[in-house]
Amino acid sequence: MTFRQATELKEVVKALPLERLLIETDSPYLAPVPHRGKENQPAYVVEVAAYIAQLKGCSLAEVGRKTTENFRNLFLQQKL
Repeated sequence: MTFRQATELKEVVKALPLERLLIETDSPYLAPVPHRGKENQPAYVVEVAAYIAQLKGCSLAEVGRKTTENFRNLFLQQKL
């Protein structure tokens, strides 16, 4: 998503409400910018979340809170 050519994906993310979004890193492949060319790692999910926050015009904390809640609702069937 952080790649310049990912314009369609960026438009999808902008259109989706945070309540319908989960995030991941494609680890160990396709490291996000600025780590492109290096091995990807799960810790880079924060950078993906920050990029989503920028696209959606909200805070990183809000993206983190909402996507964590979405994960729990989907996989753990419990609310925060």
